[in-house]
Amino acid sequence: MDQLEILKKEWMSREQEFPKFTFKEIYPMLLKKSSSIVKWIVIISLAEIALWTLLSLLIPESNKQFQEEMGLKNTFIVINVINYVVVAIFIYLFYKNYQKIQVTNTVSTLMKNILRTRKTVHYFVYYNIGMAAAMLLGVNIYYYANKDRLYDLLMAEETFGALPPEAFLNTFFIAQLVVGIVFIGFLMLFYYIVYGLLLKRLKRNYRELQKIEV
Repeated sequence: MDQLEILKKEWMSREQEFPKFTFKEIYPMLLKKSSSIVKWIVIISLAEIALWTLLSLLIPESNKQFQEEMGLKNTFIVINVINYVVVAIFIYLFYKNYQKIQVTNTVSTLMKNILRTRKTVHYFVYYNIGMAAAMLLGVNIYYYANKDRLYDLLMAEETFGALPPEAFLNTFFIAQLVVGIVFIGFLMLFYYIVYGLLLKRLKRNYRELQKIEV
């Protein structure tokens, strides 16, 4: 008899030693765990928007003045308003999902609510990463289209020394590209660690529910 068969027999002989849970015991546990996970999604999304708001308040006045002189002040205001509205809608949807899960009383309904929550979180992550990438791309296209004004403003601050226009543009846009890639990468890592772990737990609950669904 090979080792695998020995292990199987040993497991079967010990199976009775483990506690067996009924549907009435398992379902409330999964419901509570799922509700807790969705509650944390709501809390983290609120903390996230608070963090970005705080960071926006810490932007130096010189940077704000530079954007105004580049003609981007009103554009950024409009984009920020739209972004806050969209994020507020997502947070509202997270909260509604949390409420629905709390009052769920059937396995199939809980499974649907879990799937709905996972989809909402995925859309939220895709929106934030897509918005960040679009902003970085759009701003740099605008900078390139207005490179003469960009050069004059930055050279006036003596930040780049006495670089000629061509060398300045190469240095500036390469730096923008590197910073943009690092920022998007950091954002993706943040969402993977924070929301990714929560979604994995929800997925685990969903699979457990599949096993007990009748």
